[in-house]
Amino acid sequence: MREETLDFENEAGEKQTIALVWVHSLVVGSGAAGLNAAVQLVRAGIEDVLILTEGLNLGTSINTGSDKQTYYKLSMCGAEADSPRLMADSYFAGGSMHGDLALIEASLSARAFLNLVNLGVPFPSDSYGQFVGYKTDHDPRQRATSIGPYTSREMCRQLIKEVQRLSIKVNEGREVVRLVVLGEGSEQRIAGVVVLNDHGDFEAYAAENVIFAVGGPGGLYKTSVYPEVHSGAIGLALMAGAKAQNLPESQYGLASTGFRWNVSGTYMQVVPRFISRAQDGLSDEKEFLPPYFTSGAEMYGNVFLKGYQWPFDARKVMGGSSIIDILVYIETVINNRRVYLDFRCNPAGFSFDDLPDEARNYLVKSGAVQNSPIERLQFMNPGAVALYLEHGINLAQEPLEIAVCAQHNNGGLAANIWWESTNIKHLFPIGEVNGSHGVSRPGGSALNSGQVGGFRAAEYISHCYRQVSLPEKEAAQVFRRAIKELVLWQKQCSRSKYTWSHELKEVQKRMSGVGAHIRSLAELQVESAYAWKQVEKLQKEGCVDPDRRGMKNAFKTLQLCFAHAVYLDAILFALNNGVGSRGSAIVLDPSGQKVHPLLGDDWKIIPENADFRSKVLETRLLADGKIENRWVNCRAIPEIDSWFETTWAAYRNGEIYNRI
Repeated sequence: MREETLDFENEAGEKQTIALVWVHSLVVGSGAAGLNAAVQLVRAGIEDVLILTEGLNLGTSINTGSDKQTYYKLSMCGAEADSPRLMADSYFAGGSMHGDLALIEASLSARAFLNLVNLGVPFPSDSYGQFVGYKTDHDPRQRATSIGPYTSREMCRQLIKEVQRLSIKVNEGREVVRLVVLGEGSEQRIAGVVVLNDHGDFEAYAAENVIFAVGGPGGLYKTSVYPEVHSGAIGLALMAGAKAQNLPESQYGLASTGFRWNVSGTYMQVVPRFISRAQDGLSDEKEFLPPYFTSGAEMYGNVFLKGYQWPFDARKVMGGSSIIDILVYIETVINNRRVYLDFRCNPAGFSFDDLPDEARNYLVKSGAVQNSPIERLQFMNPGAVALYLEHGINLAQEPLEIAVCAQHNNGGLAANIWWESTNIKHLFPIGEVNGSHGVSRPGGSALNSGQVGGFRAAEYISHCYRQVSLPEKEAAQVFRRAIKELVLWQKQCSRSKYTWSHELKEVQKRMSGVGAHIRSLAELQVESAYAWKQVEKLQKEGCVDPDRRGMKNAFKTLQLCFAHAVYLDAILFALNNGVGSRGSAIVLDPSGQKVHPLLGDDWKIIPENADFRSKVLETRLLADGKIENRWVNCRAIPEIDSWFETTWAAYRNGEIYNRI
């Protein structure tokens, strides 16, 4: 690693300089995926590694979780048969996922999991050393495990310790504002990044390899369970022309809004009371679910099932538990009321005798037969109550405000089997920003995927990209051009009549309104056009950010605005192609099927066209500024001839790295 200065001319022809750092492998982001990638790079012998981050204590991994935050891995307990191929089948069954990626995520799950165990993450095991598991959503076997609500936080803490032990350099207080790309067409490669530091100054980082671990698009939504400190930065890669896939496939579900947290698992299994109130949060209280169920037993059963079936699911809207998400949405968005979970007392008319067998047996077996939801919750999962107490919310004394929130993007940037971008060489998107998942996925597979990505990127870099190939003269030139453009846009911002906060609110309102779990072709056609107009406005005129250090917010708003326009473009393309209601989103249409007899004709949905489950949607920015969307066939799960001698030879000779 070396540091020098980079000279450039501003628009007035004046000479200016900024710091330019040359590094072999740069990791952007410090969540669980990025931290592991840095660790694996150093373990693989790449000593010149640098992590750039807004802050080690910021981001989704270290600030989020759920009732029992799940890590998905190969079964490691009991007599239940499992194998990488069987696990890959479970991934692939979700639809619109490439089979080779499914096999890799399954094959490396044990390695990634045991690495975390060895680092000190206390995943539970029995007296015989078996790592016990349970079934999660979309999981036919007991592959899931957890250390409680803060699984990803503990992963980060242990990985940070390892980063520090290995003396990996970390530069905090950096906001990436540009990915710098060298070359054209199929010869494109990453050259590095430009950042704003906490003093409001630009810094340039030239790198042989960039591992892009910036998380999901948390800043895109008004109604979101992503932690407020996390915005994501996929827009930077989209603006640089990186190919994306499956952008329309996100996950939404019920979450608390005061303190952002998924209300899955035990929060639902204790069968709380759902109430709504007027906008003042105090008056006109009512239970709004009962009219939509034929009996108390049906309602209680569906509330209980939300614990297992937490993500909103198009297949569970008609006659299933996801009708609850629809009813919460109607109360909050259509009726402009506020919705709460009330753990202090049971739903009206509640009786254990009326519970469906599955719910009653579960609660009895768990010993959770107390008289109220809060007592059942305290008995079965005291940590779930303590969690909210830590954030000033006493579930025994007050109801918990909730909404249907954006939670995870199953899509993201497109990468090959070594997690390298499919069209920008030496760029490795890992973690949630990598779009390896399909329409649906087993719960907890995202944590595994992020760890696997770090192993794959580090292995490929150490074997194939160890030697420096970045041409310094050409790289310096593209950095000069990039800096000049950024300085010019920064100056436009200082003269702009638009504020970053107002523009970002417009982006978030639009995405939650038409790009979340409730979608309409007619509305998307209108709002997609408005989204691109907003992008054009910001690119030309910028947005005001009064604090010089706060110019980070202006640049963040620009990339998020661009990202939301691309996402809406991809969603509109999918709807125009007739994908229909699938995954965690429904498509409203007057010609569709009614989701519930008591809801009006506005609540008719287009059924899914299952033919698209065998396809992946690719999206990218072309050189002429247009967005290209196209369907490609899913690659099948590879049929492997696992003959030891030939596999060993291919490994020794490095032939395994020829397949990308």
